[in-house]
Amino acid sequence: MFSIYTKEFSTNIRLAYPVILGMLGHTLIGVIDNIMVGRLGATELAAVSLGNSFVFIAMSAGIGFSTAITSIVAQGDAAKDNKMVRSAFHHGLLLCTVLGLFLFGVVSIAKSLMSGMHQSPEVIALAAPYIDWVAFSLVPMVIFQGYKQFADGMSLTKYAMYAVIFSNVIHVFINYVLIYGVWFFPKMGMLGAALGTVISRLAMLAYMHYALSHNAKLKQYFTNFSFAEIKASMLKKISALGLPSSMQMLFEVALFTAAVWLSGYLGKTNQAANQIALSLASMTFMFAMGLSVAAMVRVGNQKGLRDYVQLRVVARSIFLLAIIVEIVFAILFMALHNYLPHWFVNADDALQLQDNTEVIKIAATLLIVAAVFQISDGIQVVVLGALRGLQDVKIPTVITFVAYWVIGFPISFYLGLYTPLKATGIWIGLLAGLTAAALFLYLRFNYLTNKLIAGQEPALKTVDI
Repeated sequence: MFSIYTKEFSTNIRLAYPVILGMLGHTLIGVIDNIMVGRLGATELAAVSLGNSFVFIAMSAGIGFSTAITSIVAQGDAAKDNKMVRSAFHHGLLLCTVLGLFLFGVVSIAKSLMSGMHQSPEVIALAAPYIDWVAFSLVPMVIFQGYKQFADGMSLTKYAMYAVIFSNVIHVFINYVLIYGVWFFPKMGMLGAALGTVISRLAMLAYMHYALSHNAKLKQYFTNFSFAEIKASMLKKISALGLPSSMQMLFEVALFTAAVWLSGYLGKTNQAANQIALSLASMTFMFAMGLSVAAMVRVGNQKGLRDYVQLRVVARSIFLLAIIVEIVFAILFMALHNYLPHWFVNADDALQLQDNTEVIKIAATLLIVAAVFQISDGIQVVVLGALRGLQDVKIPTVITFVAYWVIGFPISFYLGLYTPLKATGIWIGLLAGLTAAALFLYLRFNYLTNKLIAGQEPALKTVDI
């Protein structure tokens, strides 16, 4: 029975692994910041956590919006409709540029909210200037996503991987010399990490444009651009798919961001421990994110071919692969939960020994909970990818809101602030929200594919181009 799914594994992996490596590269930028800044102290690590929480919310909105480009391009590519592909790329890139600038402005204004969030004053003082720089990096980051999602939709997933690897090399170097003041470079501490993020993301965007525009298959989409080609119908189509997808990702990331803020209310050691566990969980989540993109592309292809039986086989093969991968990570987290937090703090620093010891202890406990929710998190994101490939976004948006904010957040809030569980209680709420999302999103996918196979097109609106 499983053989019909496992025979798809090789195709899934070939498509997903460059995306996984690219997504890991994005996450690695944050992890590098955490490791290098964590050596400066728990206060600095907590400040990076607080600062990045604002940026990650905005970035999730940008990434979620851009996924609309992939599903349309994948459908057009399978149907050999170059006009659809070109239109989706040009309109999507324009919308991503506008969105990147908008998100930069929103984060710059929103940083003033920190003073009313019951965060440590010393943490706020360090986080504010850090946010100014990292918020600007949203502009090249979201524009890059426009290029990336276009390439992913064309099943050319390696370009983004190479771009992210290139940017990480730059990021590590700049971080090292500017955080610690190596050679003739000034010692900038946290601001050095922020500047490294900005420069590396600008480099990533430049690389991606150059690489795609010089690809023989893609050159046709980089010539003769004109604003006269911009049509309201395509802007509406991408927005109709992108805005709900943006909200889906926003609801999840906002829940994890709320965990950062709740843990900050408990104190800087809880906030630093939360950031350690979140950094590690984010790295493993990128494997599921890569498989989610594979699901979106392959389901979009099958939708273009109208082969709905194979569509469900392909999607379920990706779901199964994600479960296997996340079980492996869950086992690793359980086995290494006492050792992994040591990567992020300097346990030999006598001046901060008490704080660092407490951070390690709390983070180790959080990793046990993180081990359990690996599976739920993996399932919900790959099913979301399949639903985006079907261009079904409205009902999944409602599902994610209910799962994360009606179920997950109240549990996190109560267990974290009103029980002795504290940070562990916050993460139990995350687990509850992710599990609810995984269950109901799969039921939605199963319902839609049953109708498609039965020859009953679900009421999913499309826009003519």
